[in-house]
Amino acid sequence: MPHYSKQLLLLGTLLLLASCGSLGGRDGGPSRSADLSHVPDAVPRAEPRSRYGNPASYEVNGRRYTVRNSAEGYVERGIASWYGTKFHGRRTSSGETYDMHALTAAHTTLPLPTYVRVTNLNNGRSTVVRVNDRGPFHDNRIIDLSYAAASKLGIVETGTGLVEVRALTPGQPAPPPLTVAQTAPAVTSGAALGGPATVAQPVGLYLQVGAFVSRSNAEQLRSRLSGEPLPPVRVQEGADASNTPIYRVRIGPISSVDEADRLAARLGNLGVGTPHVVID
Repeated sequence: MPHYSKQLLLLGTLLLLASCGSLGGRDGGPSRSADLSHVPDAVPRAEPRSRYGNPASYEVNGRRYTVRNSAEGYVERGIASWYGTKFHGRRTSSGETYDMHALTAAHTTLPLPTYVRVTNLNNGRSTVVRVNDRGPFHDNRIIDLSYAAASKLGIVETGTGLVEVRALTPGQPAPPPLTVAQTAPAVTSGAALGGPATVAQPVGLYLQVGAFVSRSNAEQLRSRLSGEPLPPVRVQEGADASNTPIYRVRIGPISSVDEADRLAARLGNLGVGTPHVVID
């Protein structure tokens, strides 16, 4: 490998390790709270891939992540977190400087940069951010927002929020923001793939601990977990992309993200493995 290539690889690795998910210590917002509701959304524009932060794959804390070839069609629901003063002024994985007052975010697998619309599924607030960093490297988190983005979505005080993240394509009309209505029926994350949808308020938080083609196997797991002091454990029938019946074992609804984290740790001790967060 040429010497300059080795230097670029080393620098890219160092920038990745300096990203939002890998440093210890306490984080927080600015000493004086500011009203950032006036900060305009990021405007999607065509950009080349960042020189740094886009390896084919990388490993953090023993887990390997594969960077997507494209953000097109990406939409996911899950838990968002945010990062602030501890990383303000540091280099991001893309090599840019993190500014907690700008509308940016970190994601583990989306190409850098990518523009996404993030919607708080509990209050309907929405903002467009530019993903320019890697993280969060916490189980069951799908995006790490800048302080400004978290402030616009109303999740600074809680630290986390239930969100939908939808990639936007520069040069193409953006879908209208997701509408949150008190009276509308809830939709699953799969239903949201077809386009903008209306969701009930508030949405429910669940942990999915298994998915089986055999209902018998799903019922066996449900029966095993029903003997534990857990929220309700249910088997939900659905189908995969090829229309094959799938039986999903889910726990919930769960009252908070903190409770979901505690339950996930307990389930790991029970040998269930790492559960998957579902927002419904």
